[in-house]
Amino acid sequence: MAEHDTGTSVWPEFVQAWERFLEESSEAGTTVLVEGERDRDALRRLGVKGPIALVHRGQSLSELSHDLARHHRRVIVLTDWDLEGGQIAHRLEKFLANDSAAFDLDFRRRLAILLRGELTHVEGLFGWARRTAEKAGAPLDHFVSASDERP
Repeated sequence: MAEHDTGTSVWPEFVQAWERFLEESSEAGTTVLVEGERDRDALRRLGVKGPIALVHRGQSLSELSHDLARHHRRVIVLTDWDLEGGQIAHRLEKFLANDSAAFDLDFRRRLAILLRGELTHVEGLFGWARRTAEKAGAPLDHFVSASDERP
């Protein structure tokens, strides 16, 4: 039986999606929302420069959603691809539905499709990307440094 290796086959699609994510997450008024500090660290290592807010920072989800809506025009939610991450995203979507901030789950969904269950936690995204890039013959430092050259 052939080894299951969807990573290298989706690498070009991941790079394209990630470049779009980097571009959109750096737009003025936009913040990315992740669950914890290790998630934020993984995104920083993958070139995210804009604001990254944390779900787990001592506030209720209701308070957090109102804070985000008050200070940002768009919130890109990138919670984990597990049951808890899905529940957090769903609850935040309900809270933010009545606020002025645009609530964006598109990248979370797109990455879930691309990763095809290989990864369930955002904190593992950097390691997955590094391993997959190397298997595809495109070391991650080229990918991340290319994202640093954005205007």
